[in-house]
Amino acid sequence: MQVVEAKGFRLPTVGLGTWTLRGRDCVRLVEQAIRIGYRHIDSAQMYGNEREVGEGVRASGLRSEVVVTTKIEPSRLAPRDLVRSVEESLQRLALDAIDLLLIHWPNPRVPLADTLGAMLKLKREGLTRQIGVSNFTVALLEAANAITPELVCNQVECHPFLNQDKVMAACRRYGMAMVAYSPVARGNASGDAVLERIGRAHGKSAAQVSLRYLVQQGIVVIPRTSRVERLKENFDIFDFALSEAEMNEIRALARRNGRIVDWTWSPEWD
Repeated sequence: MQVVEAKGFRLPTVGLGTWTLRGRDCVRLVEQAIRIGYRHIDSAQMYGNEREVGEGVRASGLRSEVVVTTKIEPSRLAPRDLVRSVEESLQRLALDAIDLLLIHWPNPRVPLADTLGAMLKLKREGLTRQIGVSNFTVALLEAANAITPELVCNQVECHPFLNQDKVMAACRRYGMAMVAYSPVARGNASGDAVLERIGRAHGKSAAQVSLRYLVQQGIVVIPRTSRVERLKENFDIFDFALSEAEMNEIRALARRNGRIVDWTWSPEWD
């Protein structure tokens, strides 16, 4: 399993995103993913599936090998509420500890120093092994790293249709891994003429080309799928490489309106 290392933390390059996965299907997909070779499972308090994710991880029999991520709801970032929410997450996951705990979305109503201070305390106490952030802009990364150097990643939307070079540069500057959610643009990679053509040249799908494009830049990807047959396809991206010319072609696909995930509470994007 390939990994991206950040501050001594080894984060598996391909993980399973679980947004929208529920019930027995979620348990089955998580367990199957780990059996295929996934060693990185991503969940969140907002997803409402921590219980099922934990069950799938335990059912695999490989808990000690798997990085389990969960993310704190933006409405629960005040220190006392944050601690309660993480204790509840651990109860639902029924695991020994959270491997990677992230702020899911920034909340300007709660001082960032207070939130990070509470997360650092949880890390010291062993409730989480590592901490990081999600949906942080360059300005927010600068503010967060001025508070603590212990953040290991920033999880953001990233795919060929969205230019995230500024955020990627900031992550590298601070020694943080960048984790891409929606790495196949919620299915929009399939059907793109450039990605399809490059895929045919390598005997791969457009989605696999999209994922390879990201991991070849040192980005961690967490594609979500509700289909067992897609699990292997998303994982099977290490037996080919894109040429510099192909990388440049894909890079040119980025467009001004390429962002998919944008809510009323989103920060002012770079």
